[in-house]
Amino acid sequence: MQREGSPWQGLGVVFLKETMDHLTSARMIVLELLVALAAVVTLSFATEQIKEVTAEDPFIFLRLFTTSRNQLPSFVVFLSFLVPLMAIGLAFDSVNGEHNRRTMSRILSQPIYRDALLFGKFLAGLVTLSIGLVALWLLVIGLGLIRLGVPPGGEEMARALVFLMVTIAYAGVWLALAMLFSIIFRSAATAALVTLGIWLVLTFIWPAMAPAIAVAILPSDPMTVFTGSQMLARLSPSTLFNEVVVSILNPEIGSVERLLFLSQTRGAVVGAPLPLGESLLIAWPQIVALIATTIALFVAGYVLFQRQEIRA
Repeated sequence: MQREGSPWQGLGVVFLKETMDHLTSARMIVLELLVALAAVVTLSFATEQIKEVTAEDPFIFLRLFTTSRNQLPSFVVFLSFLVPLMAIGLAFDSVNGEHNRRTMSRILSQPIYRDALLFGKFLAGLVTLSIGLVALWLLVIGLGLIRLGVPPGGEEMARALVFLMVTIAYAGVWLALAMLFSIIFRSAATAALVTLGIWLVLTFIWPAMAPAIAVAILPSDPMTVFTGSQMLARLSPSTLFNEVVVSILNPEIGSVERLLFLSQTRGAVVGAPLPLGESLLIAWPQIVALIATTIALFVAGYVLFQRQEIRA
């Protein structure tokens, strides 16, 4: 017997409950403290480096995100590693945890549809990550004001805001992936290990393998091999994220391709920074790919969840 009403009935209840659970959980607090500590340490070294080598830089605030010192990676590099871990930590037991606690049948016996349950859990995880990333973004701006003593310009704030939105989209990819394996596997430990394994492969191993694969399967033309290796590497969300970062936070460079192939690079040739609109055009395919990957992973999990048998 089918229930009457909207399939999204109960979405608000699920969203509020899951959001409160995430924000008050020890797991989320530990992850946020880890990210904040890494941010403070990285930014402290970055500001010292900026003071030493930067004079009249029109994008001095953007250097806070990309400057590294003494073998210490930049803030963006730390973020590209820690954001997936935060997302996976939130979602690896989001669905199978309900099965293991034997609460799934109780939840669905209420006027709450599967659609609302799954979407509410995903939306709560994404909002929780967004709150943490916004707080971290404000921390970077605040430390920059204190340490550098100059306010950011409008162009810098706009680029930093775009970077924040892209980071949230990047987190959504790993959140959707972790939720997908939480649906596939009933064991939370298995879901976490598989998701972390895929993250390690896509982040560290696949980008290094892509050029070798391109050389093996494509003609020897350097341009063809380069294009093929870039296309293969972009199967990794980390590669897409890093390319967006290069385009948005380094206006003088634009993108990796524009740096290597100077005939296509206006900013890198004449040394003039690209306008924000042009940087967005360069990064737009990667941004769309991140969003599309999130949607595809969520839809896959949605279809599997709809077909699962729920027993009391």
